[in-house]
Amino acid sequence: MTVHTPIMKESSLLGFWNRILQQLARSVPGAESLRVTLHRARGVKIGKKVWIGYDVVLDTSRPFAITLEDGCILSLRVTVLAHFREVQGVIIGRNAFLGAGALILPGVVVGEGAVVAAGSVVTRSVAPFTMVQGNPAVPVAQCGLALGTAKTMREFSRSLRPLTGRVGKGTPPSDAAALNVERSRP
Repeated sequence: MTVHTPIMKESSLLGFWNRILQQLARSVPGAESLRVTLHRARGVKIGKKVWIGYDVVLDTSRPFAITLEDGCILSLRVTVLAHFREVQGVIIGRNAFLGAGALILPGVVVGEGAVVAAGSVVTRSVAPFTMVQGNPAVPVAQCGLALGTAKTMREFSRSLRPLTGRVGKGTPPSDAAALNVERSRP
């Protein structure tokens, strides 16, 4: 996957409209319906069966730089920043799960079935079916199945395989290429 979004300047009227829709989406009910519809109206590219929790912030001035693929879950208070200077775009892959309070930074691709633990700060792309945690987020386990598709939490937990040798204080993941995730900067 490649993250590439053209740089666009937002007009004052569009900016005002986006901020109104963003504020509504943060608090209205309807994690699979109304919130999704409001973010689509802002320009976020959203697939089918996406779940967006309360108080989620999707980049206010560049919502069009965010892609949420089918079946992904954004828990309570997730923040997705899709631009900083020349780096733009974020992709949340199919059936990925973002835990409460996670922060996703620009240029990141969260792979299919990946899990971002609550409160994690994701500064690098996450390989498919990998669980990351911490600040900065580092890989801690391989997921045998996607959290959102598991029948029970026990089934998901049993599918986890801890990563050894890559986890621990001061042992960040090498780079996005080593995680088999392509990351580009426009």
